[in-house]
Amino acid sequence: MSNKTYESTPSRRVAFLGLGVMGGPMAGHLARAGHQVTVYNRTASKAADWAAQHGGAHAATPREAVAGADFVFACVGNDDDLRSVVLGEHGALAGMAAGAGFIDHTTASAEVARELSAVAATQGVAFIDAPVSGGQAGAVNGVLTVMCGGDAAAFEAMKPVAMAFSKAVTLLGESGAGQLAKMVNQICIAGLVQGLSEAIAFGQKAGLDMHQVLDVIGKGAAQSWQMDNRGKTMVDDQFSFGFAVDWMRKDLGLVLAEARRNGARLPATALVDQFYADVQQMGGGRWDTSSLIKRLR
Repeated sequence: MSNKTYESTPSRRVAFLGLGVMGGPMAGHLARAGHQVTVYNRTASKAADWAAQHGGAHAATPREAVAGADFVFACVGNDDDLRSVVLGEHGALAGMAAGAGFIDHTTASAEVARELSAVAATQGVAFIDAPVSGGQAGAVNGVLTVMCGGDAAAFEAMKPVAMAFSKAVTLLGESGAGQLAKMVNQICIAGLVQGLSEAIAFGQKAGLDMHQVLDVIGKGAAQSWQMDNRGKTMVDDQFSFGFAVDWMRKDLGLVLAEARRNGARLPATALVDQFYADVQQMGGGRWDTSSLIKRLR
């Protein structure tokens, strides 16, 4: 459990849909910040366990979970998972009142964000796409960075609530802008991790003490979050934490599909995506993204 301190905000009725490695801790922060939380998870036992631990309620369907909620947060797997919890007779929109807000933390396509935003608007519900960066540790410690797209007034209403699990919650534009910003984030990470992998593999082949080298170059222009947090574990061949390769490939698939639509050229990103496919072939689908170095050893 983190030692996060929470800003005082009025207690709101909220629902959280999806209690995976990100959603479970995020919902926990909402409960600890004093909000009344009802959770839903596709595997119902996980929702019951969460409610027993955090003192909230759990529901059998998204529609039941969101009854009376001011804000509904979701963090599920992909576009189809998101549609399944939002739409249909048991979906969240069927149970949400006009004036409520749906905040989606799934890393999904910009297209699905625009699609669901338009559907929600017909019911007077604001839909905000709000993918996060910071990984599992960021969720557990309540220090995620949240990139948002959608209506400005709805964003301002939800921001103080979302700060329970965040260090920064920023509106970047219209519906879909949050997802596009997350794509920018993943493009940056893909190139950085490949560069770091090549550097460490080269240094080890050259016979250098790479722990010492990283200490030195980490104080200069080569410094990055990836170097600070993953460099030495890469040297030590440790990949049992952080953001899984399978998830990164899903995200890069979204990136490359969007690039085909908007005409952006992403040669290095496309190459690194194939390198991650190699890691999957090595059995590393659940390894951390820093496992790119495995290809070079």
